[in-house]
Amino acid sequence: MSQTSTAPRTQEAPSSGGAGSPLGNGLKQRHLSMIALGGVIGAGLFVGSGAGIAAAGPSIVIAYAVSGLLVMFVMRMLGEMSAANPASGSFSVHADRAIGPWAGFTAGWMFWTLLCVGVAIEAIGAAHIMTGWFPGTPSWMWVLAFMALFCGTNLAAVSNFGEFEFWFAALKIGAIALFLGLGVLAVLGLLPGSAAPGTANLLHDGGFLPNGMDGLLVGLLASVVAYGGLETVTIAAAESENPVKGVARAVKTTMWRIAIVYVGSMLVIVTLLPWNDPAVTEDGPYAAALDHLGIPAAGEIMNVVILIALLSAMNANIYGSSRMAHSLVSRGQGPKALGKVSGRVPRRAVLASCGFGFVTVLLSYWYPDTLFAWLLNMVGGVILVVWGFIAVSQFVLRRRLEREDPQKLVVRMWGFPYLTWVALAGVAGVLALMVLDQDTRVQVVFTGGLTAALAATGYVMQRRAAAAR
Repeated sequence: MSQTSTAPRTQEAPSSGGAGSPLGNGLKQRHLSMIALGGVIGAGLFVGSGAGIAAAGPSIVIAYAVSGLLVMFVMRMLGEMSAANPASGSFSVHADRAIGPWAGFTAGWMFWTLLCVGVAIEAIGAAHIMTGWFPGTPSWMWVLAFMALFCGTNLAAVSNFGEFEFWFAALKIGAIALFLGLGVLAVLGLLPGSAAPGTANLLHDGGFLPNGMDGLLVGLLASVVAYGGLETVTIAAAESENPVKGVARAVKTTMWRIAIVYVGSMLVIVTLLPWNDPAVTEDGPYAAALDHLGIPAAGEIMNVVILIALLSAMNANIYGSSRMAHSLVSRGQGPKALGKVSGRVPRRAVLASCGFGFVTVLLSYWYPDTLFAWLLNMVGGVILVVWGFIAVSQFVLRRRLEREDPQKLVVRMWGFPYLTWVALAGVAGVLALMVLDQDTRVQVVFTGGLTAALAATGYVMQRRAAAAR
């Protein structure tokens, strides 16, 4: 086992994308900074948060704060490992080293599946917006156009991905900053034509916890999903000019980004609007808030922002899935045919990831209530399983680094080992809540089945590799 998990260290943990890696180092610090900032702002925040508000009411602020704290711990642990050993396979490589090749195989292919299904969901959502703007155009045409665009982008130099994400992130950050600025002015009664709402919307209509703890728990589950996507920055760091510095800086700013973007915007929305306003779920909470402030064409403005968020997620998911697939193949944990790198880009892995994503889109049209629903349920709890692997890996690798190479601990997990155990307990707790909730229980079952199948496959491969030696 030691040879299997040690061999990829020279391939998967370069200090740069240079001679030690077949991949490039075309991502600049400005790219990485924007990917880190923009990665926290997704379509799940703009649209999915409406269901959380409808369930939890004003206490959605607490739900996002609690789940945000869990995400901070996870990203800090991942940042510690990625700064010590940058790798395009990120947590999959760390799990391989800490637990064994079967764990790296399981975490890596689970995440790859999640990202590819995500590409399909985002492509369908983006096409829906475009058909609204251009009635009569077929949805499949827009899906094909977006898939071709971002597949082409990711087949080219990694700097192209970086540039697209840089400008996508800049637009998303600008939109959130403008929204928060207008919202805070309105809350304070400083916006022309608006009166300060005070605490009326926070404490009336059932109070701060209108649906009790059950509503808060539903909001908590909704908020966990919205945080997905932050992990991509540690994958991208391996192809940056200075991976260690880049990932360290990105992770260290996670706390204020989460506090401002998620918790701050939720607080502004539930302060400005009654939580049970139908527009919160029908139009989306951000569009409803802008409309409440009298912003002209609020709905169309948010459609533009949501489209940008969807396209950004598509681009990032194709990139992340292709790098994860390449990393797995380079460690002998995937089809060798996907391992070829040309122009310092894993083009076959990009095509495979795009191909799976496009097949998933077709399944959504052909079998929306069967195969596609099955896929959605299968990846429903994947991110929590990945977070579990991250926590266990960090616990093991931190002890190892302290003994063997303490100077590599550029980023350190707070309160180790206690907060590592807290994070692991938090992940287990959210999974337990999903089991208790009737709407999410099936996701745990399907995700558990995927995890078990991949773990068994990975373990058999690990045993065969050990026997071959």
